[in-house]
Amino acid sequence: MTPADERLVAALQAEHAAIYGYGVLGAKLDAATSGLAHNADNAHRTRRDALTVRLAGAGVSPPPTAPSYQLPFAVTDRASALKLAALLEDRTAAQWRLALPATDGDVRKLALDALVDCTARGVGLRKAAGTTPLVPAFPGKPE
Repeated sequence: MTPADERLVAALQAEHAAIYGYGVLGAKLDAATSGLAHNADNAHRTRRDALTVRLAGAGVSPPPTAPSYQLPFAVTDRASALKLAALLEDRTAAQWRLALPATDGDVRKLALDALVDCTARGVGLRKAAGTTPLVPAFPGKPE
């Protein structure tokens, strides 16, 4: 497996975790924010599916989704749901950011587009939560 493939596998695992997390937090959102979560979940599912096809086409066995994922904190209300959603976007963006140096061409564009998408969704979620800063200083880079 190439370094690019390894990074894409890590990004796929992050997409799986994000989808799981949105399944958990969606029930705690209100009508004003549930659309954000629904759109984010759909975006992660679309990217997961495309990435699975890409990896399989390159002869790499895509890792399956885990039966469950450990959440960093309990999701008990709208505020904690939005906090988790923003964290999911940040963590997924971090995996896509790590893919950039290992990739080139179309695969690098895929990674960059995913990083930008996750960052933009994170901004919308932070805005809905009323938290700042809206945009991390270095999107996808752990603080």
